[in-house]
Amino acid sequence: MDTHHLFDKGELQELERQSAQQEAEVAGAAGRLPKFTTGSGSPLKRVYTPLDVRDLSYSDDLGLPNRYPFTRAIHPTGYRGRLWTMRMFSGFGTAEETNARFRYLLSHGETGLSTAFDYATLVGYDTDAVEARGEFGKCGVAISSLRDMEILFDGIPQDKVTTSMTINGPAAIIWAMYIVAAEKKGIPMAKLGGTIQNDILKEYISQASYIYPPEPSLRLVADTIEFGTRHMPLWNTVSISGYHIREAGATARQELAFTLADGFTYVELGMKRGLDVDEFVPRLSFFFNCHNDFFEEVAKFRAARRIWAREIKERFKARNDRSCWLRFHTQTAGCSLTEQQPENNIIRTTIQALAAVLGGTQSLHTNSMDEAMALPSEKAVRIALRTQQIIAHESGVTSSVDPLGGSYMVEALTNEMEEAAREYFRKIDSLGGVVRAIERGFFQREIAQSAYRYQQEIESKERVLVGVNEYVSDEAPDIPLLTDVAKGQQRHLDRLNQVRRERDNREVSRTLTELRQAAKGDANLMPLILDAVRAYATLGEMCGVLREVFGEHTELIIT
Repeated sequence: MDTHHLFDKGELQELERQSAQQEAEVAGAAGRLPKFTTGSGSPLKRVYTPLDVRDLSYSDDLGLPNRYPFTRAIHPTGYRGRLWTMRMFSGFGTAEETNARFRYLLSHGETGLSTAFDYATLVGYDTDAVEARGEFGKCGVAISSLRDMEILFDGIPQDKVTTSMTINGPAAIIWAMYIVAAEKKGIPMAKLGGTIQNDILKEYISQASYIYPPEPSLRLVADTIEFGTRHMPLWNTVSISGYHIREAGATARQELAFTLADGFTYVELGMKRGLDVDEFVPRLSFFFNCHNDFFEEVAKFRAARRIWAREIKERFKARNDRSCWLRFHTQTAGCSLTEQQPENNIIRTTIQALAAVLGGTQSLHTNSMDEAMALPSEKAVRIALRTQQIIAHESGVTSSVDPLGGSYMVEALTNEMEEAAREYFRKIDSLGGVVRAIERGFFQREIAQSAYRYQQEIESKERVLVGVNEYVSDEAPDIPLLTDVAKGQQRHLDRLNQVRRERDNREVSRTLTELRQAAKGDANLMPLILDAVRAYATLGEMCGVLREVFGEHTELIIT
């Protein structure tokens, strides 16, 4: 370690004396004030000084942008060279409706697409399945076959626009549909850029949109990592997601620790497949939440970069700096939005988006003001996109790389974040790793306790939510909402039935049989899934075959 620190020892001693004197002077007033803590519950100091970062080594702990340990940034020019990708999360009803929303966003300056799927799709059922009743189009677009995917991206240049797809249990199948839809336009898979979330571990931890038990699910993740590494150099095969962990009630510290622990598990998974770290880790990306506690959130992102770099280099022995880059997308906190006084959500989202930018995000989605009540209307989503554009072009925060770097408070919080994450890593390791910790309910209990504490703080008014428990108004919201999002269900069902009638059902049967047999062995399933997709086998049929072989996961009940 570098022993050359930033502060003179004599000056630190004098500052320590002065600080102790001032603390004694304000002690009486401090006793009458409320406690000040971060969103994670950690005490905040009245003032931060060099004493709080006295052991900070610039070269070891910070470094220049694009220099190990990448605390400050992974790119040398920051947003001077390239702004973050403005990638609004979109999906509702039919493929036609969502395609229209995609085109609308692109026409208003969006630079990347992000696809939300309805719940039936997320858990691998066709829209006409009994299990899918009542779910069509409510939280995203319904995709039952390749034909839906073709319509979803009709007229969109898949080789020029990067696409993110928030899908996990059936990620390999939805990805295959995207690949084949591009293939039918004459675009080879090697030219496709984008991301499938494909983070099944966080589904067991927080969101519960899983299908199969952990082991076969991880096999599918390994298949996609291996396939992407061999054939799709521009594609991120796993977006390791803290977003849903945070939405379930985790603190910033838990989001950071649990997400990175999942990431290390995927690195180990790829290595077990015989892949070299420097061969596949550069194509792993992350997806974080950004909540209201501004400085804690900035510190979280900076700590994430530093921890990832150190672990990938020191534990996993990466030789390529790109393997050490933590590249991440951010979405502002859906769980922070309120139905009461929904216009206030614009301000919340702006604060969160600014924290994400100052934390160095590569990609950003800003939530719309009406999302606590409905899927976002065109006006609301345009305001959300304009929020990013105003930050980018009018605020001045993009002129310098890591402008909050060197702040005593931000550096102290960054160090605290790293220390807290490492303490969680030790606990997870003592339980036998991430999968064993999931099976023992560790993550679920930790998140449940944090969510309960947060709710208690709201109910006691220890935590103020404007318009909810303070500054309340009886005035009813007066904003236009997107309604009747499921009106296209019959059109979708008619198309699904037409696909089943017109396809070569003998070819479908053949590809499904081959997929079933391969699933019983240890072959990579992606080529078999692609064959089934090309034959227009449906999502439910392919997931059904895998359910027969793998079984279904039963959620652990936390008490």
